[in-house]
Amino acid sequence: MDKTDLKILKLLQHDGRLSNVELAAQLKLSESATLRRVRALENAGVIRGYVALLSASKTGFPTDVFVNITLQRQEQHDLQAFEEAVREVPEVMECYLMTGASDYLVRVACRDATDFERLHSQHLTRLPGVARVQSSFALRVVRRSTELPLGQ
Repeated sequence: MDKTDLKILKLLQHDGRLSNVELAAQLKLSESATLRRVRALENAGVIRGYVALLSASKTGFPTDVFVNITLQRQEQHDLQAFEEAVREVPEVMECYLMTGASDYLVRVACRDATDFERLHSQHLTRLPGVARVQSSFALRVVRRSTELPLGQ
């Protein structure tokens, strides 16, 4: 990727709704050259897709809970079974395999504490191989970004 590709990525990260005409004007490139570059970035998998970012609070999910999950065993088939099952829980926004004291860190979106209690008892503790679940409620978001620090 060259400097132009990085600039395309920065602009699209900031505003994924930019038209090709607007993008070309900001890059000072022709529309056809800009479109070719964007398509190449898409085909290479650098640009994975385009989404609308929703307000969690305005759509009824104002509560973020971070959940540390420890499995009974860390054998490959246990990890795989857990990962397949956790992908099916709609409230799970992110899930990471971790080093350290717990095996996974999961961020879930909930309506409130009662909603999390339901999620905890009906889903999280019933995931395959779960030995321990430790949860922390986020009090407020200080910073959340979807933009990678390109060119920093």
